[in-house]
Amino acid sequence: MKPLQHLTILDLSRVLACPFASMILAELGATVIKVEQPGAGDETRGFEPQLAQDSAYYFACNRSKASITVNLRSPQGQNIVRELAQKVDVVVENFPVGTLARYGLDFTMLSTLNPRLVHVSCTGFGQTGPYARKKGYDTVFQAMGGLMSLTGEKDGGPVKPGLPVADLTSGLWVAIGILAMLAGREKTGRGAHLDFSMLDGQVALLTLAAARYFALGEVPPRLGTEHPGRVPSATFRCKDGRFAHITASDQHWEPLCRALGLGEWGLGFGSNELRVQHREEIMKKLTETILRIDRANLLQILDEVEVPIGPVNDVAEILADPHVRARGLVDSFDYPGVGEFRALALPYKFLGWDNPAVGAPPALGADTDRVLAEMLGYPADKIRKLKSEKAI
Repeated sequence: MKPLQHLTILDLSRVLACPFASMILAELGATVIKVEQPGAGDETRGFEPQLAQDSAYYFACNRSKASITVNLRSPQGQNIVRELAQKVDVVVENFPVGTLARYGLDFTMLSTLNPRLVHVSCTGFGQTGPYARKKGYDTVFQAMGGLMSLTGEKDGGPVKPGLPVADLTSGLWVAIGILAMLAGREKTGRGAHLDFSMLDGQVALLTLAAARYFALGEVPPRLGTEHPGRVPSATFRCKDGRFAHITASDQHWEPLCRALGLGEWGLGFGSNELRVQHREEIMKKLTETILRIDRANLLQILDEVEVPIGPVNDVAEILADPHVRARGLVDSFDYPGVGEFRALALPYKFLGWDNPAVGAPPALGADTDRVLAEMLGYPADKIRKLKSEKAI
């Protein structure tokens, strides 16, 4: 049995942040019913790269769900959502502020029908505040939230991370919020509403950068791969042109220097405080030394003395890594017209619960008839009529 097998989630969201959250919960056992627009579906079904009639982007965040098509602009479609909301534990949505209220599908309405309902509204800037109706995407939140200002080389301009960090971390925040509200509902018997702002989520991630600002009044500069409070903690180019990342605390400093043939020189910098003060000198010496060593040899000699080091892998390298394979992080599913497609498993290994398993994403509307019949008791003629009226 999976830990969330007792839960049913109605997912009105699209694109990335909330679909990522609901996919995590689906593969932890929850039944997730994804509501999509008839004929088009989640817009990510049309994103590149395309596979058969769907996309790898859609596959990445919509596995293990059921898909139903409902026209939320039609009164009949709105009524279907209201009926489903009475049967589920959670509703997740990321519509612009005020949209679902116009449809009679906001928390105020749905909670009167189902007082135990847990409801998440995920927007760029939240339901309140001067930016509430402002538009934004992942990179806008990275920029406004401070992350982009911290990312980039010394004396260079801001750089975005290589993944949509604001979207993905917002998905994690949303999943945590849902689980917290469900745990609270076990005590009170009442549902709750979560007003989640993606900008809020990015600001909350500033953690150590904010702590330095609060403590020192320091606006952290861009340092490339270096750490503002630890030396060495950086990426180094090796003799063969490949890169390795080293992060060393005080207990690692002497073995690091000995392994690199710098034992006598290193004696003068035994504390991290000293090394931070002499950052430029130390980084110059380490950079010059490591540039004379092939990466494989560097990894071997530092692993032997237990200095934390890792190769800077590209995507192909890490997905082929024997440890990643042994941990079962690369799995696959079958999809019509595509065949076997590889996917990343959730990073959980339980003892006492069944582990999450990679499931296939749904074809658009594949589960509409079944869900309406099984959950709402709609007879076949009513479903046919709804289709003819373009409500589903």
